[in-house]
Amino acid sequence: MNIPQTSFPRVVIIGGGFAGLAAAKGLEEQELQVVLIDKHNYHTFQPLLYQVATGGLEPDSIAFPLRKRFNDVENFFFRLADVININPDKNLIETSIGNLDYDELIIATGSTTNFFGNTNIQKFAMEMKSVPQSLNIRSLILENFEEALLTSNIDDRNALMNFVIVGGGPTGVELAGALAEMKKGILPKDYPDLDIRKMQIHLIQSSNCLLKGMSAKASEKAEDFLISLGVNVWKNLRVLDYDGKVVKTNGEDHFRAETVIWAAGVKGETINGLAQECIVERAARIKVNKINQVLPHQNIYAIGDVACMVSEETPYGHPMMAQPAIQQGKLVAKNILAKIAGKTQKPFFYNDRGAMATIGRNKAVVDLPKWKFQGVFAWFVWMFVHLFSLIGFRNRAIVFLNWVYNYIRFDRETRLIIRPYKLKNKQINF
Repeated sequence: MNIPQTSFPRVVIIGGGFAGLAAAKGLEEQELQVVLIDKHNYHTFQPLLYQVATGGLEPDSIAFPLRKRFNDVENFFFRLADVININPDKNLIETSIGNLDYDELIIATGSTTNFFGNTNIQKFAMEMKSVPQSLNIRSLILENFEEALLTSNIDDRNALMNFVIVGGGPTGVELAGALAEMKKGILPKDYPDLDIRKMQIHLIQSSNCLLKGMSAKASEKAEDFLISLGVNVWKNLRVLDYDGKVVKTNGEDHFRAETVIWAAGVKGETINGLAQECIVERAARIKVNKINQVLPHQNIYAIGDVACMVSEETPYGHPMMAQPAIQQGKLVAKNILAKIAGKTQKPFFYNDRGAMATIGRNKAVVDLPKWKFQGVFAWFVWMFVHLFSLIGFRNRAIVFLNWVYNYIRFDRETRLIIRPYKLKNKQINF
């Protein structure tokens, strides 16, 4: 790995997401050697992936180079690699580019899509957890409309213009709203020889409400917003199978669609090497104590989505969202510094700052600890919070200018099939 030996304690962080980045920031400029390992060389602002998938933003506007964030920090090293195994007995990690020993280890590998064991759905449905996956969705959407232009079979054409989103959380709701905005103002101009009115957007939720975890008012209002945009909202309906053509449910309703986007659940992205008793099987998350230690290991911590801190208040762990991850990352950094200094480590208490979701133009829902509101003002609050949560002035400026342009022109300029997904194996003549 070419990491120099040092007399300073070595802290290895696996993962450059919200949690890993927060921990790395908290450990910079200390008498430590910090090594950050990730399979990507950039941090992704995942809450805006749906805008990349629907052509609203360029992918590089929501990503930031990890090396750039720390290029002036002494004793900091970044390595692009996959971590294959952890050997707690030897304080060693095995990666795709070699092995590395550690004094303190922070696991911040985040989460991955949970298909709940359904191999067919995993094979044919689309995921949206990374920039490449969002670009795949963008390409597939546009390729489907290009193909719909060429087919004379009405059923096939309708299937190409049908979109099923499984999961009524923030990701599913925001994606459904964005697709509805495309149907309303963009696709009719791009494809005047298609009857875009035939395009159907189905949002399927297995429970009786959208945005589970937010207030009843937010859930109700989000559903009203989606219905007003023409989205078909299905509640208390569970998807059982998808063969690439037909979505089968536990009810009488089945849907023929060429595109299914799975936003119905996530699970922790664990690493081999930890004992089985360290893993919560239901969500594949790593059990941690109040200071995020992975017991019985005193020098291994897990933070963010991959960590499951079970208590009476949180029987299933903290929400797999950005804020708990950031807060845990900050506290673990402080606790490691306290441990090295011989001081007491502090337990983690989650400060819930609220939740929000946007449902298209001028429509959003916001739940803050003391206030809950919906509509245009909520939409501006959502934009402000997300804009200033991005890393880097350039990214904030580009996203802001895109939003202003898209709002004024009612357009999404990045409707580009740069990396074909569906047609990659077909011969295309220009």
